[in-house]
Amino acid sequence: MQGFNPVKINWVSQYLTGRPLRLLFLVVLELVLYQTPALAQRTPYVGVLGGVSTLSADAGSVLTSQSLLTSSYKPENGPLVNAVAGVHFHEYLSLQFNYVWNRNHVTMNSASSASNSFYLQQRTSSQQSAIVDLLVYFRRKNSRLRPYLGVGTGVVHFSSTEERTTALGGTPVLPPVHFSSTQAALHVPVGIDLAVTRQLAIRYSFSETIRHNDVSEKLSPPGERSLASFYNLVGVLIRF
Repeated sequence: MQGFNPVKINWVSQYLTGRPLRLLFLVVLELVLYQTPALAQRTPYVGVLGGVSTLSADAGSVLTSQSLLTSSYKPENGPLVNAVAGVHFHEYLSLQFNYVWNRNHVTMNSASSASNSFYLQQRTSSQQSAIVDLLVYFRRKNSRLRPYLGVGTGVVHFSSTEERTTALGGTPVLPPVHFSSTQAALHVPVGIDLAVTRQLAIRYSFSETIRHNDVSEKLSPPGERSLASFYNLVGVLIRF
């Protein structure tokens, strides 16, 4: 099957079950088991963050004795909005729901030396994500500065639409005018909360979301990497 990479599938499996997540699980388990009285100290919060989203690039190539077929896509940085709602249910633990929207322009291209075919196409792509995170803080709730590390999962809807084809020659295999899919994703955020008052905090966050790559799948030849989305965010939280 074209585009299947057993080594890569094995790497993803190891990543999801690797040492960082096992360590995080053990820390959470210890805190829950040995500090259960603190579980009653629930503090709900909501917030809005904005920033810049960056997508990973990818490429594919097929070399034969008579020809070379190459393809790639190049993403541009784009706007990002993240609405959050969560609860600090422990001195060091929070459960958070995220709705994330981001948009990025992507340029796809392909060329074949055998058929003298090529294209260059500009597209608008967007993602809508619903993700649940478990956040582990490294300082107590009443601290002014609270760095955290988290891990989460959810679903991401990816959509891409052609804007214009700026170069075209021969008979290349063009991507569909529009394509989309909804896939499960892994989300890994890190950040820091800065308390301004008892109710108001400023948050900076950087996170990575990994999911199936619809853009690479539509290249000819297809790419092999998962789609990684990197989010730089800053915003405000209101605690109740």
